[in-house]
Amino acid sequence: MPIFEYICKDCGARFEAIVHGTRKPECPHCRGKKLEQQLSVFSVGAPKGARPAAGPCGSCGDPRGPGACNLN
Repeated sequence: MPIFEYICKDCGARFEAIVHGTRKPECPHCRGKKLEQQLSVFSVGAPKGARPAAGPCGSCGDPRGPGACNLN
């Protein structure tokens, strides 16, 4: 069951709705049916114990990460 994000054209409310089959959602605030579906943004968490990805070295900009310039 996908979760979609909507903006109600009647009252301007933003909300998410789980869509079952071909059922059309309605605004939970005003019960309006004129809805604009939004692009949904989601995030994926890293597994427990995983290190976050390092960015480039702050000193020299080496893309291998902080301190990488000292490895040469």
